[in-house]
Amino acid sequence: MPYHFEKSKEEFSRAQQVIPGGVNSPARAFGSVGGEPILIDRAEGAYLFDIQGQKYIDYVGSWGPMILGHCHPAVTEALHKVIDKGTSYGAPTIAETELAEKITHMVPSIEKVRLVNSGTEATMSALRLARGYTAREKVIKFIGNYHGHVDSLLVAAGSAAATLGVPDSPGVTQGTAQDTILLPYNSSEAVEQAFSKHGSEIAAVIFEPVAGNMGCVPPTQPFLNALKKETYKHEALLICDEVMTGFRVATGGAQQIYNLTPDLTTLGKIVGGGLPVGAYGGRAEVMDHVLPVGKVFQAGTLSGNPLATAAGLATLSQLETNPPYQQLEEAANYLREGLLERAKKEGVECTVGQAGPMLTLFFGATPVQNWEDAAKCNTREYGKFFWKMAERGVYLPCSQYEVWFLSQAHTDDDLAATLEAAGEAFAQMKK
Repeated sequence: MPYHFEKSKEEFSRAQQVIPGGVNSPARAFGSVGGEPILIDRAEGAYLFDIQGQKYIDYVGSWGPMILGHCHPAVTEALHKVIDKGTSYGAPTIAETELAEKITHMVPSIEKVRLVNSGTEATMSALRLARGYTAREKVIKFIGNYHGHVDSLLVAAGSAAATLGVPDSPGVTQGTAQDTILLPYNSSEAVEQAFSKHGSEIAAVIFEPVAGNMGCVPPTQPFLNALKKETYKHEALLICDEVMTGFRVATGGAQQIYNLTPDLTTLGKIVGGGLPVGAYGGRAEVMDHVLPVGKVFQAGTLSGNPLATAAGLATLSQLETNPPYQQLEEAANYLREGLLERAKKEGVECTVGQAGPMLTLFFGATPVQNWEDAAKCNTREYGKFFWKMAERGVYLPCSQYEVWFLSQAHTDDDLAATLEAAGEAFAQMKK
């Protein structure tokens, strides 16, 4: 019998009375798949448990941070050790230095790093720094790349903005957005043309080295070559937004895989081990323009707080000591091949975008390389698939434009159960 979600429905109605839309982030709304969110009570390993006690194999992983799995012993032990000492001091700690040292060791392009509280803060601060350093105003971003809810970047964004059909949010003024140049992702020609026209005005290019907010879309080599060549030629900064991919696809992030040396990198998610955190860093020459060494202002009361630094250190230490990336990529390959095989068997048109342990099942026949391709996918079919998987105990992203994340806690049995559920779901969808 299909599992029903009465208690979650009831509690969500209650939440809507006091929280806009009933959620504290639009990415948690289930509008694009139809219905109300499933309310979660707890998590452990590769699993979520809802408020009615239903168990799910989790492929959201708090939207990426839980690469070790939920409640990993090393992370929970680290938190227990510090929580009795206080949760925030508003003063420097040794742990902040240790986390910064760990980041700079694991990501060679980062010589100095500043801790903040979210990925949005990281990208906002990196852009301000780039403009302050270059004394230029224009920034290039790519359609379908999401860099948090920074006003100047919330233009043609992916993720929840795309899902909700609000690529340009009300409240983002024309003046704020006028210095943002929008280009199609994976288009080397567009990059070259933009720099030919505006080269001396461009402070930075910000991009996701693997797009994760229009589904998982890896970069093409000509695109990466154009970014490196044009930013170097025109003395603009290259900002690699690794909030999602940082420590997710390799120890040194996507820039390690794709042989990139950005001027600045933004981090989040895994760098805090599942606690609220963000970071931005890069060449020391650039980072030394941040106050109090330089004049570019950025501050945060809870930045580098003891809980986030403890969880981050524990997580990065585990990843550095026992890198799980080969295991995770093999698991993702197994899922990709199994999903495509079962979809084909049932006559369902699908493609899969994948980068290491990140993947997206797209409902459509065309491989996705940019937002235009992603927008052609059948979101209605994805919604059907989502609920049929949830009824079978598999928790997927509640949007066609999001990524499935694997953790080292996922077992072979979990993967097999997922594919069995997918086969049943595909079969029912065609009836």
